[in-house]
Amino acid sequence: MCGIVGYTGFQDAYDIVINGLRRLEYRGYDSAGIVLESTNNKFEVEKTKGKVDDLVNISEQLKGTAKIGMGHTRWATHGVPSDRNSHPHVSNNGKIAIVHNGIIENYDTIKTMLTEKGYTFKSETDTEVLVNLIQYFTDINTETDFPTAVRYALNEVYGAYAITVMHEDYPGVLVVGRLGSPLAIGIGDKEYFIASDASPFVEFTKEAIYLEEGHMATISLEKGVDIRTINDNSKIEAEIQELKLSLEQIEKGGYEHFMLKEIFEQPKSIHDTMRGRLLVDEGVIKMAGIWDHVERFKNANRIIIIACGTSWHAGLIGEYLIEEYARIPVEVEYASEFRYRNPIITDKDVVIAISQSGETADTMAALKLAKEKGAFIYGICNVVDSSIARITDAGSYTHAGPEIGVASTKAFTAQLTILTLIAFKLGKHNGTLGNAEFMSLIAELDAIPKRVEEVLGTTHELVQNIAKDFVNATNFLYLGRGYNYPAALEGALKLKEISYIHAEGYPAAEMKHGPIALIDENMPIVIIAPKKGHYDKIVSNVQEIKARKGKVIAVVNKGDQQVSSMADYVIEIPETSECFSPIVASVPLQLLAYYIAVYRGANVDQPRNLAKSVTVE
Repeated sequence: MCGIVGYTGFQDAYDIVINGLRRLEYRGYDSAGIVLESTNNKFEVEKTKGKVDDLVNISEQLKGTAKIGMGHTRWATHGVPSDRNSHPHVSNNGKIAIVHNGIIENYDTIKTMLTEKGYTFKSETDTEVLVNLIQYFTDINTETDFPTAVRYALNEVYGAYAITVMHEDYPGVLVVGRLGSPLAIGIGDKEYFIASDASPFVEFTKEAIYLEEGHMATISLEKGVDIRTINDNSKIEAEIQELKLSLEQIEKGGYEHFMLKEIFEQPKSIHDTMRGRLLVDEGVIKMAGIWDHVERFKNANRIIIIACGTSWHAGLIGEYLIEEYARIPVEVEYASEFRYRNPIITDKDVVIAISQSGETADTMAALKLAKEKGAFIYGICNVVDSSIARITDAGSYTHAGPEIGVASTKAFTAQLTILTLIAFKLGKHNGTLGNAEFMSLIAELDAIPKRVEEVLGTTHELVQNIAKDFVNATNFLYLGRGYNYPAALEGALKLKEISYIHAEGYPAAEMKHGPIALIDENMPIVIIAPKKGHYDKIVSNVQEIKARKGKVIAVVNKGDQQVSSMADYVIEIPETSECFSPIVASVPLQLLAYYIAVYRGANVDQPRNLAKSVTVE
């Protein structure tokens, strides 16, 4: 939700922190700040409302002044975006500085206690409360050392956090901790890096420690990395992992925006997600996470899919896939609602969690609840060694590669690919999907990357031109039937996320039960109308729209005549089996949202009020 960067070593800390913040700006971008400890062990702090570039404008004088520092790019929770609410926050005595990702839920109680003891506060944030709580533990017992004071403070708070803390009296030392928010420690040669993910330090080291839930670490050049449990100070042996991330993966590669790059990466990301799993020549789908637990799936009373946002839309399509081909009942739940409605979960249920980041706070909380009830939990996520990957009993990585654009694109189609593989594998094992149909479907799935590549080649320029006509639109309606209803939801979400145009996704048949009242000559309607899957019914829906003078943008199969003859704009995609149409149809809808947003002058990679990894409730 927010981005944290820290460094201690021999290089210029300013450059390391600023460049790291640029790479993490997708996590939050309403304010930014930096703190460095100069050679005379004094803090230099600069922070401002706005983006990292705004921070650079007021802080360039700090370049070359320090070998240790930390920075933060914020997505506001407590307090509006402002200079005084920006991180880092400094304690009352000026000796302790902190950057924080997450929410301290009991901050108000602690703030009241500290206020009564004479502490003062300059901001509205929960973070300033935490840094003063750390000072409080050093004030009441001067024998308490810095790392211990941090540990005492963390034991008094509840909520979610990743923190990095510095103390003027402990030069060269960084103390970090996490509960519910990710934090990585890069291990260099006589230098250490801290970040919310590995992207800020990928060119400096290939070795990292991913701090575990409920752990903290004291990091110094003299003593290295000392990891302890927060609750009882037990020492933990560090597990160093080799990074698979490359610098090229997190750069734009000549594209104007990360989002456009990631849209065009989908043929590769879908292929990479299938690679090693889909063996068409052998007629096999290899998925160890499914196969090792196949009887749990087969004998499940139901499968519950939990997710948020785009991943929830993928889960809806997963419901269609698993019920059609594996014939196992499926329910799809918003993770944010699931955990609070006292759901009925038993040890006969299988819970599938879907999350791009693997850190989504609501999904994590729902998983913990399901695990307590004895359900088998399976994770689908994109980030290796993320929190969801750790908590689940088994799972599948999507292998989509880093997704920097806040509006998810390639992660969505990769999630659909995994769900398709799961449905086909379970269907084959259960005997609900015959061998001939199975072989036909997996051959077609194997060709989907080429179909997506074809769509990108044939529709890119066309969609770009269509987008120009809708720059001033204020509302959109997206319609689909069957598998393409969730695709319509996703198309509408993409448009509103990055262009700020109000958009609704609807089942096409439900249009006449309400939304049809909105249709007039000013209402654009995107309708997904492939030949396979309720085509005749879609034709009737288009006729109803045209009778009310709506502007129809139709996504149809090549050679379509009936819907095309009625539509105002036509986008052609290759014909596929109905179950694959959401993957193929989503691509031009992503491009449509992208170009409308670009023509409206919006920041498509960093849309207002949104962040990539939602690690708070």
